Amino acid sequence: MISAVPVDFPDSALEAEVLDDLGRVEESLAATAHPDDKLLTEASRHSIAAGGKRFRAMLVLLAARFGNPKDPRVIEAAVAIELTHLATLFHDDVMDEALVRRGHPSVNSRWSNSVAILTGDFLFAQASQMLARLGPDAVRIQAETFSRLVTGQMAETIGPRPGQDPLDFYMHVITEKTGSLIATSGQFGALFSGAPEGVADQIAAACEKLGVAWQLSDDVIDIASDTAQSGKTPGTDLRQGVRTLPVLYALRSLSQPGTAGQSAADARLRWLLEDADLADEALLTEALTLLRGHHAMKESRADVLNWVHEARTSISALPDGPARAAFLALCHFVEKRTG
Repeated sequence: MISAVPVDFPDSALEAEVLDDLGRVEESLAATAHPDDKLLTEASRHSIAAGGKRFRAMLVLLAARFGNPKDPRVIEAAVAIELTHLATLFHDDVMDEALVRRGHPSVNSRWSNSVAILTGDFLFAQASQMLARLGPDAVRIQAETFSRLVTGQMAETIGPRPGQDPLDFYMHVITEKTGSLIATSGQFGALFSGAPEGVADQIAAACEKLGVAWQLSDDVIDIASDTAQSGKTPGTDLRQGVRTLPVLYALRSLSQPGTAGQSAADARLRWLLEDADLADEALLTEALTLLRGHHAMKESRADVLNWVHEARTSISALPDGPARAAFLALCHFVEKRTG
């Protein structure tokens, strides 16, 4: 069920240990999502059985290598993080009216919005029970993280305030909605493995930057790659009307004063991005073609590389060893996948 991030860790022994621990996380996830209520059990296990990268759980396990990775609290922390992430997906699917999640019918489409929301709440509760066993610091950090998650989701739902720069707004949403839980993943791994003082805060900062870079990389890939390269359908965000980083850069450029004499291609791209129904495959293909040739793609890639550079700088300050090398490999992977 695990689709681990395809990163070649420099240390094969570390990679084997992390994969083994991910197996234990998977077993615990399945056991946790097994309440007395039959429908809750079925709905919870439906999403867990769909698998996923378990990226956040992997970061917990990697960060734990700066301390004692065999501390039993580490697996519990990884499971709690993954349960929290899964819960947010249930709620996201309801808000987005999504029909599919990881190639399977979403819970809201198979059952109902109410079942999906309540199942997400159940998974949040299960995560909270685990964290309560880990102590007050775990509960406090999770509460702070959850507050950021909700703030980011609320901002995304409402949209930018009048006069607010759309790019600044988008980066705020990504940092709160995506970066926050990825930061906590690294923090938990270091904290519950008993890593040296200060490492937990360092790794949290590095993971947040890496998480933002990862999301922005996805934005670029959604425009730039074909299905054979990425395994995903290109233009998914465009089709759904989601304005990601390349689109925002393009619109900023196309809307600047003095663009009255813009080329026919630019005028066409602006119409496609602002007014066209990109559920139409022909129009979507045209928008993708024009975007791929626009300098907005170069600007977006530069942003990804800047975030990766900041993450790499934070990681380089961590204690030397296989774990640090693995985090640096993740940075390299994000660079490589962005193109």
